[in-house]
Amino acid sequence: MCSYSSTTVFDIGKYTTEILRVESSSCTQNNVPPPKPLLIATPLEAGEFPLLMFLHGYLLYNVFYSQLIQHVASHGFIVIAPQLYTVAGPDTSDEIHSAAAITNWLSEGLCKFLPPNVRPNLNKVALSGHSRGGKTAFALSLRKLNISTDIKFSALIGVDPVDGMDKGKQTPPPVLSYVPHSFDFDMPVMVIGSGLGEVKRNPLFPPCAPKGVNHENFFSECKKPAWYFVAKDYGHSDMLDDDTKGIRGKVTYCSCKNGESRKPMRKFVGGVIVAFLKAYFHDDYGDLLGIRDRHVSLPLEFKFDSYLSNSQKM
Repeated sequence: MCSYSSTTVFDIGKYTTEILRVESSSCTQNNVPPPKPLLIATPLEAGEFPLLMFLHGYLLYNVFYSQLIQHVASHGFIVIAPQLYTVAGPDTSDEIHSAAAITNWLSEGLCKFLPPNVRPNLNKVALSGHSRGGKTAFALSLRKLNISTDIKFSALIGVDPVDGMDKGKQTPPPVLSYVPHSFDFDMPVMVIGSGLGEVKRNPLFPPCAPKGVNHENFFSECKKPAWYFVAKDYGHSDMLDDDTKGIRGKVTYCSCKNGESRKPMRKFVGGVIVAFLKAYFHDDYGDLLGIRDRHVSLPLEFKFDSYLSNSQKM
């Protein structure tokens, strides 16, 4: 018997939030600076909250996700969004190392930068990322380059993850092996895809999430439990802030095939992330099941699939 939530995760939650900027040079006698600059979206009310680390996409700035990470934080989560680089390397090795270093810093350094009486629950940490950041999140979870972390991740989320330009042209180290259900994870996984990501915007640019290396392939290699949502009429960059400034911000409007506006996709991505984390961190499946079964008001049309045990299908 399914039990659906009466609230909606697609709206801003009950917590007041703040975005904190922490530089990698923010060192005093009382704190240890992070290995990379961070944006931290956090509730301001006192309490202990699970963590989500969110890795930005290719050549993007973490600030472009400010509205998305605040949405998630408003539902009772601390979101850590590092700036992994300003100039991307030829492969993701440095990003994997940096994401691991930031994860290992959390237990030592995070508390000193949070508001008073806000405590991170380091037993409930999810890893996520968009585009190349999604690939990096999967690579770290798969212990690529033999890299491990002191903190164990409890959930993994790929937001329109991309493994490279094409099958056979994957960005090293490759994540996809094209063997179904081959990802060796001991945690729940969710993959969120964009229906327009594989469509070229114009002849000058390749698609931002090409077939053969995109969300469909990532989900195919997941094992149970895995959830898969694809926003039909929205593009690879449509979960970004409404106004992304600067040259890189302007490129996000013209390099990818986009939907009519960003707000519906951003609300959807934020909402399903919250629902997924509530399910696996708080054992509250009401919102996730309500979205799956379309028993709640939805900001857009989507396609759904999953790999779940019979007990999880509810």
